[in-house]
Amino acid sequence: MEEEEVTVQPNGHRSVGYATKFDQKAEELKAKTGKNKNKDKKDDKKPAGGFDDTPIPRAPPGYTVKFTFHRADKLPMADINTMSSDPYIMATLYTDLPTRHKQDPALRFRTTTVRRNCNPVWNDYWTVANVPASGFYLKARIYDEDPADHDDRLGNVHVKIDSLAENFQPIREQAYKIKKRMGSKRAYLIRGCAAMFSRGVHMSGDVVLSIEVLGKTDTDNGGRMWTVGPCHWTKHISPMVGRLAGTKAPGKDGKAERYSFQANQIQLAGPVPASLYHRYVEFRPFVKGMFTSTSLQGRVLHHALHHQHNRIYNYDRDTENGCFPSPSEDLTLKFLDLVHYDKGGRIFTYVLTLDGQWRFTETGKEFGIDLLSKHTMHSDVNIYIAFSGEFFIRRSKNPHHEGGSIENEETHPPAEVGGGPPKDDPPKDPAYYTLIIDNDSGTYRPNAKTLPDLKAFLQKNLPGLRIITLDCGADSEKLEKWKSEQRERKNKEGKGVVAVQGDSGSISSSDEEDLDEHQRAVQGVGKPGIKDRLKEKAGEPVALAKGVHGYGKQKEEETNGGEGANGSAEKEGDGAQQKKSETAKVEEPFKAAAKPAEKIEKWRKGDKGREERETEDGMGSGGR
Repeated sequence: MEEEEVTVQPNGHRSVGYATKFDQKAEELKAKTGKNKNKDKKDDKKPAGGFDDTPIPRAPPGYTVKFTFHRADKLPMADINTMSSDPYIMATLYTDLPTRHKQDPALRFRTTTVRRNCNPVWNDYWTVANVPASGFYLKARIYDEDPADHDDRLGNVHVKIDSLAENFQPIREQAYKIKKRMGSKRAYLIRGCAAMFSRGVHMSGDVVLSIEVLGKTDTDNGGRMWTVGPCHWTKHISPMVGRLAGTKAPGKDGKAERYSFQANQIQLAGPVPASLYHRYVEFRPFVKGMFTSTSLQGRVLHHALHHQHNRIYNYDRDTENGCFPSPSEDLTLKFLDLVHYDKGGRIFTYVLTLDGQWRFTETGKEFGIDLLSKHTMHSDVNIYIAFSGEFFIRRSKNPHHEGGSIENEETHPPAEVGGGPPKDDPPKDPAYYTLIIDNDSGTYRPNAKTLPDLKAFLQKNLPGLRIITLDCGADSEKLEKWKSEQRERKNKEGKGVVAVQGDSGSISSSDEEDLDEHQRAVQGVGKPGIKDRLKEKAGEPVALAKGVHGYGKQKEEETNGGEGANGSAEKEGDGAQQKKSETAKVEEPFKAAAKPAEKIEKWRKGDKGREERETEDGMGSGGR
């Protein structure tokens, strides 16, 4: 075999010929292409999204900072009817810390709402850990709460701190001018008119804040911030959604008083475990556009889901709220109160955000609220969340022991265990209750391997409560059995249900079917025709009249005949004839209403000829 031709370069280095080097490069590129094809084939089997193992960027530990929102002065009047406002503050904290992904949401905090006051006093505080030494930028937006419409912005306050240290000089009740440029023009127009007639009315308002450094954050990585406290909770009541669901809140006397739908939020103390990090799953082509709002269809769905989130978690005069300084047994009891302990066999859909905000509503198959996507709605269409799924509560006969199991215990549901619902009030001791929580979410598909981390996080925030985690895949049989028992108990005790969120009819809370249905709705495909709907609606009153006036039973007696039927008819005499005539009078208008639908059905099946249809269409056009 001949030796390969070698050329010597002027600098003394030896190299092979260009042809040989070209062949080697071609082989390398071919090998890389084959690897990429195999990788693409593997990736095609699993849609993008779900668990994300991107680590938190490393950074020196930061500082724990306490923000206090004391009060505001001289706010504009956003409500012309009451000549006042219902103000609250939405604060967002920004730093130069790198995030795992650019879509990670910033930390936010909302104060309570002060009713009918242009000089509100809040005194709400917010404690944040790991604020970097390079400082922060706090943007506080002041809004007027308007449940019937969008909230009016009354202005902004910007606070910029260039650096932090343990000897940081605290800011004590300092007033910051409200910037009116982004405020409601209508609100400031009313304020300006009032200032024209009174010297005591000023156009410029202030927000009074305090900022204090509590010390270094005890952590080995300062790569992210989190909310330390307090543990706020809110209970949102939506009469509009309750009316759509047909559910009412039971009153003190046990009777239904008003339509109601309940949504709940609890701010848990951070940090959320770093492993709890999940992205939406692109199980359909339109899902990415829905989350990123990039296409026309995606923008429509994104706006609809965001609007649903605002309606479900709407703040108004009926919203209940409170807070606890830190996780405690009182917080656990409040959580049990929000989920109504073990009453009614309820199942809840939940989402846990990256900052530890726990949002949940009840899920029920028998109610007809058609939400676009439950977990997407709860997350407010956030690309990344910590965890999502479903959970329910069970009560044991005796207080449980730490780490025990309920499989060999008698619990409610499914059994009727004394000392609590449905006959008695629930015991106010967390040791009687077990939280069973899973990862059943088709939108984010949380990784089952991270369930132990979720359990540890919840145990830290809900002391005294036994927590059991189940994988919707590996534990599907047990999970289906237990959820079926919950539903059976709900059918028995469900008359006093306060509020539920609609379900698609499948045990899984996967949102694929719901999203497919709404995709068809956006595209105008798959909707029932107007003829079918008209026939269905026109036939309902006839069926109702027959059921109310015993028409079906009377017909059955007439048809069966026999001695019993004849004897009964003879005994009734004139009364039966009178009842029959009354029934005919009631049915007459409903039968008349059903005639157009019957004609439409005949036309649809082709019973009438083309000439007859054209004749009737012509007469209808002439009449019009």
